[in-house]
Formats: sequence, C-alpha cells, structure tokens
Amino acid sequence: MGKYFGTDGFRGEANVNLTVEHAYKVGRFLGYHFGKKHKANIVIGKDTRRSSYMFEYALVAGLTASGADAYLLHVTTTPSVSYVVRSEGFDCGIMISASHNPYYDNGIKVINGGGYKLEADIEALIEEYIDSEKDTLPLATKENIGRTVDYYIGRNRYVGYLISLATRSFKDMRVGLDLANGSATTVAKGVFDALGAKTFVINSEPDGTNINRDCGSTHIEHLQKCVVENHLNVGFAYDGDADRCLAVDEKGNIIDGDLIMYLCGVYMKRRNELANNTIVTTVMSNLGLYKALERQGIHYEKTAVGDKYVFENMMTNGHALGGEQSGHVIFSKHAMTGDGVLTSLKLMEVMLESKAPLSELLKEITIFPQLLVNVKVKDKKEAREDQAVMEVVAKVEEELGSDGRVLVRESGTEPVVRVMVEAESQEKCKEMVDRVIKVLTDRGHVL
Repeated sequence: MGKYFGTDGFRGEANVNLTVEHAYKVGRFLGYHFGKKHKANIVIGKDTRRSSYMFEYALVAGLTASGADAYLLHVTTTPSVSYVVRSEGFDCGIMISASHNPYYDNGIKVINGGGYKLEADIEALIEEYIDSEKDTLPLATKENIGRTVDYYIGRNRYVGYLISLATRSFKDMRVGLDLANGSATTVAKGVFDALGAKTFVINSEPDGTNINRDCGSTHIEHLQKCVVENHLNVGFAYDGDADRCLAVDEKGNIIDGDLIMYLCGVYMKRRNELANNTIVTTVMSNLGLYKALERQGIHYEKTAVGDKYVFENMMTNGHALGGEQSGHVIFSKHAMTGDGVLTSLKLMEVMLESKAPLSELLKEITIFPQLLVNVKVKDKKEAREDQAVMEVVAKVEEELGSDGRVLVRESGTEPVVRVMVEAESQEKCKEMVDRVIKVLTDRGHVL
C-alpha cells in the first residue's frame, strides 16, 4: 500500500485526510497521464455522501485543466463505473465513495480501462505528484481545455445490461431491498421492477448524511424484519456503493458472502459454468464453507482479504466465481468487480431455476460459529510476529484440530490486529480468542 492509496483507493475523512486539493491533483494527474497521446475521456460516478459533490467538482476541475473530458454519471454504483469504462472505451473511471464507511468518510477509487482497479505503479506516480511542491504538469489552454458532459445515459445502459442478464421473469416474487440510502437508490429498484418483481424497499431516501447509517448490509436486521413481516420470498441488502450484497431468506436468516458463493457455485457446477470447478475465497471465509464445497466436489483457493486479491487470482487462473464473506462476490463472465445488484440477480436465478426457496437450498451447509475481535496495538507487524503470540496461535490451532481454526492478521487500514476463531460453539471461540488476546496483552502490544 502507498501513502494515500490503500487496497480500495484513496480513503479518509472528508476535508481531514482527504481534501478537495487531493481530489484536484488526482484529476490533474489522470487527465495528463491518459492524455499524452490523445484527448483523455474519463467517467466519474459518486455515492450519496454530502462530500461526494465537492470531490466531484474538484476532480472535474483537475481533469479539465489537464485537457481531459469528464463524463458525469452522477449518483451511481461502483460496478456501474467499471461497466461503463470497459464497455464504452473510456480511458479510466473514478468512483467517489467510501463504500460501507460512515458518511463523513469518503474515497477516490480509480478504475483502469479494463474495468478493474488502477495499477499500483500509476497510483505511486499520483502520490508523488500530490506531494510535489511544484506543479510541473502542463495546463490545457484555449480549445484544449476539457469539457464536462452529463452522462446519465451510461448509468441507464448499465441498468439495461443487468436486466438483460436475467434468465426468467421475477413475476410473483416478493423481494425486499435495503438500499442503504446510497448508490443502489438509482439502480436496484428499477432493475427488479423491470423484471416483474413486487418490491418492498427500505432506506431509499438519501440526505447526504444517512448513507449506511443503521441500514444496508452492515445493519441487516431491518431487512430481516421487513422480509418476515411482509412474507417475502427473499431480501437483498447493499452497502453504500453497492459493490457488495447480503441476502435474507424467506425465514429471515442471513445469507452472507460465503453462503452466496456456495449456492452459486453448486448451481454453476451443475450447469458446467464453474470454470476449473473452483471458487476463489479469502482467508476469512468460514470453515463450514470449505467442508461443504469438499462434499460437493468443488475446489477452492484462498487469497488475502480484499476483493482486489480475489479478482487478481480469478484473472490469473481463469476462475469464474470468487468473493468475500462480507458480500463482495465477483462473477468474472459479467463483471470486473464485486457487484451487489448483479449478485442479487444471480441468487434470484438460482432460486427460480432450482424451484426452491433459499432455506431449502442451504440445508447441505453448516456454518461454524465464528468470533472476530479487533485488538488495537502499538505495532501491527511486531504484534503478529511476536514469537509468544505465534506459539499460542499454534497451540490453539492444534487443540481445535479439524473442528475449527484460528487466524491472526493485520488490518490493512487501522492500527489493529484481528483475532478470529471458528469452533464448534461460541463459548469455545471466546475461550480461544481470549487466550490469544491475553498473550498480546501480557507482551505489551495492546494499546
């Protein structure tokens, strides 16, 4: 990771760690970099945060000052920017969003011409330019100054693309949608309505400060209540930029990314659509998923946490399905990134083609109890690599055997070590997590 760009772009609190000056300079560099051989065309989307508007204006100022034309999708989803970039030949795309973070945070995610995250070497050049004391990039003048174009049509084409992927009508299906007061408000309901579903929508009135607040995929209890009280077939919850999706079955049970990958993987295998008979997961996926996949004869691979790493593995090895427990699920035949609305359409396909409710389809998988504790530490690397810590982790691993597992890893964005245990009971999980935290504390790592 660089000074500003992490695994998910340049993210921070608006006007604190991420300022309009930063955004202007990102725009300036991208306009210059992609405009070396021809006039650059760059598309921009944003979520519903109040600060997204000022960052949009700052990016546009930088882009057009460097001679690039800026195409504005306005409020839209991250995967829609990826789709528009790769399907319409833009040089790159920019999404203004901090995903599932609170409204006062924001982020700038740059998407390359292929529709996936910008290369690290270009991010490094942007960082170098941001920190440079003197602006050496040329400014466009006269007719070379860039234009700004309203480009709602790009978002509309993306909506049409999603609708085209459905294999059946959703007529007579009662579907709950939690739009997290975010990007999904401009996409999801229109797709489900067009396909004939009876939609029950909650959290669809963004005011600039209520994105992700007590709603969406990080607060799914409201969708559970909506599904049960209204006797719905299924419910889907998205995060702020709608690149992830969690579901709720007709009984109100949560279906996380692991369960979504299981359902879609088994379905795709049956239809000979699961390339290499393999699903790509991260190290945070539940042990129950792996045991269920083994019973189904499906292979799996594990990557570091982050949909970026899942996607890299999928592209390198030609896999068709991968994702994270958090609900980032990638269907590489259709998208270059996690896409919450696409994921919900795929789950609808599994239900309709299987002619069975989700609760019935999940009978063959048992998820292990899991406990994840974030421990604030002085030095992440030092804490994780402490010999005494590694020894207690090995001891816990040995005691759990094949009926559980332990994972201690550094957070990519915070001064935190994450301690995760899966075991046959929640009590066992807590006992083992407490043992690891005690050693971290005794060794003086904990803040």
